[in-house]
Amino acid sequence: MKTGLRVQQGFTLIELMIVVAIIGILAGIAVPAYQDYIVRSKVSEGLGLASMAKTAVAETFNSSGGFRSANNASYGLPAAASIAGVYVSSVAIGLQGNVVVEYRTVSPGKVDSGDTIVLAPDTSLTGSTMWNCTSTIVSSKFVPANCR
Repeated sequence: MKTGLRVQQGFTLIELMIVVAIIGILAGIAVPAYQDYIVRSKVSEGLGLASMAKTAVAETFNSSGGFRSANNASYGLPAAASIAGVYVSSVAIGLQGNVVVEYRTVSPGKVDSGDTIVLAPDTSLTGSTMWNCTSTIVSSKFVPANCR
């Protein structure tokens, strides 16, 4: 006759419920953070498209000592609407060499059609151009980190 301790096999119901609760809490935190990350990554497309306009403005200022008229053609770039992407409707050069990135709707209520990021050149340092960002995007958490 066998007498002795019963060996437990598997998990108890309470242990499984605790694991499910922990996974639920972690998912509740991770999903909204991931959604914000997705919006930020889509908005960063604009800064990539703006890089050639920034280069054109900086080189023009360094070679001529000033800014040209407020249009892409004066800097040797294609029309603003032709510099576009999936989430960007246009990249235009405005007054004083400002590069204006205009967005399509990325996520309703977060980044809507017509929202912009404006990159303004700071030429106070001789031989280099720094860029200052301003934005009409509702929350700064959706603006790329180098523009906050």
